Amino acid sequence: MTQLTIAIAKGRLQKESLELLANAGLCDPREALSSRRLAIEDESGCFRFIFVKPMDVPVYVEHGIADCGVVGRDVLLESGADLLQPLALGIGRCRIVVAALVEMPGNGHGMLRVATKYPHIAARHFGARGQPVEVIELSGSVELAPVLGLADCIVDLVETGRTLRDNGLRIIEVIAESTGRLVVNRASYQLKAKAVETLTAVLDAK
Repeated sequence: MTQLTIAIAKGRLQKESLELLANAGLCDPREALSSRRLAIEDESGCFRFIFVKPMDVPVYVEHGIADCGVVGRDVLLESGADLLQPLALGIGRCRIVVAALVEMPGNGHGMLRVATKYPHIAARHFGARGQPVEVIELSGSVELAPVLGLADCIVDLVETGRTLRDNGLRIIEVIAESTGRLVVNRASYQLKAKAVETLTAVLDAK
């Protein structure tokens, strides 16, 4: 069988991704979770798994370094990478939201300052409604931005919303739902069609 290289997003999705793959009989997640190795092969030699930062998964797959990847829809919406998405995996369920302090300013006409780790999603969302925004890109602790006066609101990924509530923020609106997705390189989808089809079918059955 043709070997497939699969890029797995580290962090929030990694454990669920590996459990899904293990349940499908494709790998033993204990080895990956207990070591610092960034690449492992399954016992059959049919699959190689590489572990990269979430935002790097679409890059590795689009450029063909990995044939497939498992990553959240939030990352795909932000990256805009040209990938096939044959399967929603139902793991890592979250929401991309706009959140603000209860006394969020703005009437839809003035400039809105938006802090986020998702600048492209934020710009598209507010641009679609004609709302002028200044997008302030942060790499972490986005919830602090409205509290400290850096921004009027944030665009962020939330699971339970507890961190927002703990910082005095509330969800204003939901931009999109996000779950883990199987993504495939376009060339690999053609050149390794049988292997990709087998992987998709096995994961879809779980």
